[in-house]
Amino acid sequence: MPISAYITGLRAHVGHDLLLLPGASGVVRDADGRILLLKRSDNGQWSLPAGMIDPGEQPADAALREIFEETGVVAEIERLGGVAMHGAQYPNGDRCEYLAVWFRCRAVGGEARPDGDESLEVGWFAPDELPEVGELTKLRIETTADPDSPPWFAQPGEAPAALGHKHGL
Repeated sequence: MPISAYITGLRAHVGHDLLLLPGASGVVRDADGRILLLKRSDNGQWSLPAGMIDPGEQPADAALREIFEETGVVAEIERLGGVAMHGAQYPNGDRCEYLAVWFRCRAVGGEARPDGDESLEVGWFAPDELPEVGELTKLRIETTADPDSPPWFAQPGEAPAALGHKHGL
């Protein structure tokens, strides 16, 4: 069953109540160090490719699948970037708490293009020339900047502002 059908079924039972959902994303860099971003169709903001982990799917597979589906870029994972919980409340009143896993990736093929569904535009941006992005996207980019740094996680009792209740992954 596709994850969207699964969530629709859950919402039929719980209404707008809080759901815990798993998500995965990738910070994809090309050979020139540029970062792959997409303009989301749901809110018009620039963001990283991201999405829900399907039941039985590994987070790394989900991240690579979402990158390709949303941008047309084929990527490989270089390392785990981080893991964190973050909340979201949507305009329709739905509330979610995401367990988000992100990866540092490198582009190995494909051609950047929007999918026309979840992404309206796709582009490669130098780290010092990024369009306006949200705090969570900044956190993911910063925590994957160094290819050799350890994965990021919130320290016990820590709740960084970037992990607040924003719209979407």
